[in-house]
Amino acid sequence: MDEAQARRVLIAAGVVPTAAALRARLLALGENAVFAAGDLVVKVGRDAELLDRARRELDIAGWLAGAGVPAARAAGPAPLLVEDHPVTVWHRLPDPVRPAGPRDLARLLRLVHALPDPPFPLPPRDLLGGVERWLRLAGDAIAPADAAFLRDRRDAYTAAAAALAPRLAPGPVHGDALPRNVHITPAGPVLLDLETFSCDLREHDLVVMALTRDRYGLPAESYDAFTTAYGWDVTGWEGCAVLRGARETASCAWVAQHTPTDPGALTEFTRRVASLRESDETVRWHSF
Repeated sequence: MDEAQARRVLIAAGVVPTAAALRARLLALGENAVFAAGDLVVKVGRDAELLDRARRELDIAGWLAGAGVPAARAAGPAPLLVEDHPVTVWHRLPDPVRPAGPRDLARLLRLVHALPDPPFPLPPRDLLGGVERWLRLAGDAIAPADAAFLRDRRDAYTAAAAALAPRLAPGPVHGDALPRNVHITPAGPVLLDLETFSCDLREHDLVVMALTRDRYGLPAESYDAFTTAYGWDVTGWEGCAVLRGARETASCAWVAQHTPTDPGALTEFTRRVASLRESDETVRWHSF
């Protein structure tokens, strides 16, 4: 799905006037195309397989609102399915007063990790569940040997993660805990992108920032600010390497889905696969 296809779905959904849909600003393009249109934000999912996840995200938004956690608030009760794309509508937040940082994320995670289970079921964090779909979307744009390599890693890390003994009590997790999923309003930090909320090891949320330091060049002092604000450093846990390896596998496969239409994605995918094949943890990955 490219921007033109997503905007066509946005217009067909009719959740904002056609003129507003034509003027809507694209904020992000990944699993969802995210558009800002007036006082609303509209998310267009990549395909119908994401419909259940869209439903759950709306449930999660309502639950977090009831629990007093600052998070994105839905503007509609249920997703639409338009041309096989799930569409959800959200209240648009004020412009950010500053960029979000690791400390802001840590404080929101402390709130989330203190919550009991919601009154509806949350799935386990299926970190590697999207690998097959992302590789399928990549098709012939990537080498079959690279796809097979990632499938083998997926299988190995799925088994290894299932055997982990957590240090923290399991419960609700965000699932994609990065500063980019925090928005700083005049009233304070707000948590975004709720579709990967799960009930699983809390360590899933903490490994993300450790990987951001090691693979994407987050400064050590920023990582230290995160661990200080949260109150614990996951890298001292014996299972950290397993969850890190699982997330690296998923992150590599996620980029693959963009390779048919974006040469930059193919370059980044190739870099990531090579570093995994060579077990070279010093290779820096580029955000995509």
